[in-house]
Amino acid sequence: MMSVMYRIPERQIEGGPDWFGSERFDVEARADRGGYSIDELHTMLKNLLKDRFGLQFHVNTREGPVYILTVAKSGAKMKDDGPVGGLNIPMLPSGPGQWVGTKVPMPYLCWFLGQISPNDMRPVIDATGLKDVYDFTLSFAPDLPPGVPVDAASPEVQNRPVLRDALEEQLGLVLKPAKGPVDYYVIDHVNQPSAN
Repeated sequence: MMSVMYRIPERQIEGGPDWFGSERFDVEARADRGGYSIDELHTMLKNLLKDRFGLQFHVNTREGPVYILTVAKSGAKMKDDGPVGGLNIPMLPSGPGQWVGTKVPMPYLCWFLGQISPNDMRPVIDATGLKDVYDFTLSFAPDLPPGVPVDAASPEVQNRPVLRDALEEQLGLVLKPAKGPVDYYVIDHVNQPSAN
């Protein structure tokens, strides 16, 4: 929950008791009205983590390997879908290495890109300057688990570009490796809640 609400990968959450990374909880919450944006709902859920779990943390920024996401010289190739809004999950899989994005804001795309490459997991920093939300389809050859030969994938998947090439060809975005600031969320205190 903390990873999703703060849009950080779990690998950038440090400290806390053992149960914090292994226990599972059903959390039920109600909003007093409808019409909230996704950012407003995230703020409410952050407050829930603070109130119900007593979550306290600080952010420790260290330099480390990152990717910088920029717009290619040819320009963005995604369909502009207006201002930020909507509560649906912005990116859904449509097959191996295929994702359909609907109303995707750039911070969400950066978070997503930082999650999907298990062989090179780095935070992705948004330097696109794109402020709206975008629709697109992204199709690439996914990283295979260690020890799995390339020919284990279907010919269709084998013939797709790698993620970085697919981003530039299909979305008009460039992913460049660099050194940059990496935020680590260090847990200072958290309570294991009792049942209601």
